[in-house]
Amino acid sequence: MARKLISVVPIVLLGLLLIDRAPARAQSIDKYSNSLAPTVGSPEQAVERMLQMANLKPGETLYDLGCGDGRILIAAADHYKVKAVGIEISEHLARRAAEKVKKAGVQDSVTIVHGDFMRTDLSHADVVTLYLATAANERLRPTLERSLRPNSRVISYDYPIPGWRPINTSETTGHTGDTHVIYQYEVPDSITRK
Repeated sequence: MARKLISVVPIVLLGLLLIDRAPARAQSIDKYSNSLAPTVGSPEQAVERMLQMANLKPGETLYDLGCGDGRILIAAADHYKVKAVGIEISEHLARRAAEKVKKAGVQDSVTIVHGDFMRTDLSHADVVTLYLATAANERLRPTLERSLRPNSRVISYDYPIPGWRPINTSETTGHTGDTHVIYQYEVPDSITRK
């Protein structure tokens, strides 16, 4: 099986989240390396600013790719009343996120998927949040361009999406007081064509 849904979170979006439907292509999730992004949590003030820039509306759906401990998902569901889906390749982090979701009492609005976000169907996302290296954003860009609907927003912490033009940027302070940039993109306006 290509991924695992963490059991403490309802499987409300199972049909939307099936990553690899063909058994012949299914692989063990343990075969994936976590080389697309380091495991570094976004500071709380960055999470707040990212969600503000996303311009979330109640009932929308946010996907957090590489959701780590689920902090963006919890804040989005709690403060903005959206559905939130986190994709995390690390089984340990996916379980941790699911535990935090349950503890926060937002398990009816948040789904954690232990899986590979490079194989995730993003067509139901209104907002996608990222904290991935630039190279990972570049690899993900064709999927975003192919999957996201008009007016979908992509918010990237610290790293731009090569080939896209942000509609807005904002600076925030990191864990050690250093300055970080948040990039706000909107489909199709941010997509530059050659």
